Amino acid sequence: MTEMNQLNRMIQQHILEHESRLKHVDELLERAQQKIAKEDDAAEQLAKAKQERDKLSSQVEEFKVRAPDQWSEADFERTGPMVVWDTLAQQLEKLVERMER
Repeated sequence: MTEMNQLNRMIQQHILEHESRLKHVDELLERAQQKIAKEDDAAEQLAKAKQERDKLSSQVEEFKVRAPDQWSEADFERTGPMVVWDTLAQQLEKLVERMER
């Protein structure tokens, strides 16, 4: 496999990982929105989660339009954004669990 094909495959995998997390967060946001009562605390948490989701979604869109020659090895090795996705999902899962009781 040529180096360019391998890079393209890594880019696509990276984007798919982010899109997968985005889908999970969107599902949790939808569940929370459906269950939300007039709890000010829950509404505030949901609003913050939506803001964070929108920031992360913007990153995914940036990844999609970035040319292959603009990617670096560090882009694939950085776990920071994935940790943010996972943290956001955990917060939403707890909020949804609390609301569905």
